Amino acid sequence: MCGILGVVATTPVNQLLYDGLQVLQHRGQDAAGIATAEGGRFHMHKGSGLVRDVFRTRNMRSLMGNWGIGHCRYPTAGSADNAAEAQPFYVNSPFGLMLAHNGNLTNADQLKQDMFLQDLRHMNTNSDSEVLLNVLAHELQAASTKYQVDAETIFKAVAGVHRRVKGAYAVVAMIAGYGLLAFRDPYGIRPLVMGRNETSEGMEYMVASESVAIDTLGFKMLRDVEPGEAVLIDMRGNFVSRQCAERTLHAPCMFEYVYLARPDSVMDGISVYETRAKMGDFLADKIRLTMPNLAIDAVIPIPDSSRHSAMELAARLKLPYREGFVKNRYIGRTFIMPGQATRRKSVRQKLNAISQEFKGRNVLLVDDSIVRGTTSREIIMMAREAGAKKVYFASASPPVRFANVYGIDMPTRSELIAAFRNDEEICREIGADALIYQDLDDLKAAVRAINPAVTQFETSCFDGSYITGDVTATYLQNMEHKRSQPPLPASDDQDGFDGPDGEQLDLNLVQAG
Repeated sequence: MCGILGVVATTPVNQLLYDGLQVLQHRGQDAAGIATAEGGRFHMHKGSGLVRDVFRTRNMRSLMGNWGIGHCRYPTAGSADNAAEAQPFYVNSPFGLMLAHNGNLTNADQLKQDMFLQDLRHMNTNSDSEVLLNVLAHELQAASTKYQVDAETIFKAVAGVHRRVKGAYAVVAMIAGYGLLAFRDPYGIRPLVMGRNETSEGMEYMVASESVAIDTLGFKMLRDVEPGEAVLIDMRGNFVSRQCAERTLHAPCMFEYVYLARPDSVMDGISVYETRAKMGDFLADKIRLTMPNLAIDAVIPIPDSSRHSAMELAARLKLPYREGFVKNRYIGRTFIMPGQATRRKSVRQKLNAISQEFKGRNVLLVDDSIVRGTTSREIIMMAREAGAKKVYFASASPPVRFANVYGIDMPTRSELIAAFRNDEEICREIGADALIYQDLDDLKAAVRAINPAVTQFETSCFDGSYITGDVTATYLQNMEHKRSQPPLPASDDQDGFDGPDGEQLDLNLVQAG
């Protein structure tokens, strides 16, 4: 899960890209980067940390040009501590390319080997995004028959990418001397939306991971990029698109609606807010049916992503809804923090209980999901310490029992509390008096109720069914083995961006016009 953004405007885009990444910060907190284009020259600055920490005034001034891309990183491949893996990535041939990517490639290792042995290309990091960039570069070079690039050549190259690359990917890329390219994998697993803004000087376009970026930056929502589709916007604002995949199947990631996306976003015609409210309705019906004798004094959400489910659940069961936890909004999302120790420590820093809402009460805590169980266990302990008599726990999504290989950091079953336990064992492990999970069919029904046209979803973390068809037991075993190995330490000069005083330096990449 990462946030990506691309803009072609009639005025400088550095501030637009910075503001857009701030809005998408919930999708990645590890690193951020912006690349812009001015004539035949690329400008780029990237580094580790939050958007507000990576960019200073001097950096923003160097990001000149009326079109560009941005990225905020949540690492799922490579190393969380390696600043060299911040995006966008750059290659100078053919034409000059910049790329930012959200998702995860399931055949990255094979592609990397092919790149080296067949395509004679070298990768400098462990990031699958750099692999994807080099595949695109090779396909673009193979499709080119002249010195200048055109739309036909680019669409042919994207079709080649779809043939070779497996997994989940939503991409924004810059082609020097031409413009902005955006495309989405043939299954539409990771989201990508488009917006436009009509000005007196011409039409401006934006592509982003979520519609919230388009809304807040003053653009009007146009539509989603379709699975397998490629979108081109040249430097003059001319727009053209084409379906580049031979076969497509629309199956967006269910976890986007459960947890990842902001509630004010609309993706694939589905309101995240409305889906979470519907999840609460279905969960309430299950509690009424399977646990009618629970004596619940108050329904309390785990802020923020479960709030809307909890509100609807309380209303449907005619129970008091209370805010029992105060969230420190200056602490990042614990789910996307690297390392169990970091997550465990941050739970207590992120949430604090209001003892008046717990003392002497039986409370039903509602969360969006239970992944590793670390957060759930700490929160239940906090509720008991605040004086709760009994603590019941409800998850708005089903048990997460399987590895996710499409861009969410839950890749090994050994880390998942539900992988080898039944509900009763999970309940004891997290210390709850009762545990209620959403049924998968009800979760799907909750999302379909908002947009019936979307009939299939990527739900592998719940049911172990990998929609791309290339994920085998051997693949999963190898992935778990890799993850269990300690990461190699990054050398001080590995990323090439650190200055003598430890600050991040601008990287200006020149492409002859």
